[in-house]
Amino acid sequence: MTQTPEPTAPAPLIVEVSDGVAWLRLNRPEAMNSLDDALKDALLAALRDVAEDPAVRCVVLTGTGRAFCVGQDLKEHVRNLGDPTSTLATTVTDHYNPIVLALSTMNKPVVAALNGVAAGAGMSFALACDFRVAAEEAGLNTSFAGIALSCDSGASWTLPRLVGPARAKELLMMPRTVSAREALAMGLVTRVVAADELEAAVTELAHTLAEGPTLAYGSIRRAVAYSASAHLADALANEAQLMALTGASSDHRAAVDAFLAKEKPTYTGS
Repeated sequence: MTQTPEPTAPAPLIVEVSDGVAWLRLNRPEAMNSLDDALKDALLAALRDVAEDPAVRCVVLTGTGRAFCVGQDLKEHVRNLGDPTSTLATTVTDHYNPIVLALSTMNKPVVAALNGVAAGAGMSFALACDFRVAAEEAGLNTSFAGIALSCDSGASWTLPRLVGPARAKELLMMPRTVSAREALAMGLVTRVVAADELEAAVTELAHTLAEGPTLAYGSIRRAVAYSASAHLADALANEAQLMALTGASSDHRAAVDAFLAKEKPTYTGS
């Protein structure tokens, strides 16, 4: 008797690359894209791949289903509580920290498309991106204190820089779901659109970024991150180095030539 093969489990992460844009779709909709080890491993590997791929000039992070990402998979976490070798610190250092560093430091722009709620580490991942476009139904919730935890995935770094230390501590210590419209007013998101317009709006933004001066975008990311914890003189010196780098780029020459010719420049990303 021929046995029917068991269906293959869906990939926890879907990666699509087209026209210079890499879409990374968290794909555990039945679990609201909560982060189990398989998804964390896949996301970290994909981020490292697209960061090094010269054909990718913009990265979009989004979720499938009704959530962007609700953070750590608590069912997996409960199972791990019984393992003396497994702690939250392990997944923070092995997964969350490298993921946030990859999102924040790759030499190309990153967009979060918030199709639904972003909570805990999911919210932190979104804050690590350059742009956050949210569907009207989306919301953000720090969540950590709600289960008696501190914050991770860079929330203590990104959140105060977006909303100020006092508001950041309020959101972290008294977690609640901040609506997309309130998040826009706070500066937590860049733009709010109708749910059925999210994909098109993000696609347009991502293509605009992918067609832009990628090296300059990456250098701006690095300059802003460096200056956040540097003295003015050091920040100025770092800016000078990055200006020298971008000033010698082919994109800069193309931009100058196009300006003089009163034409639109075509960038190669280098």
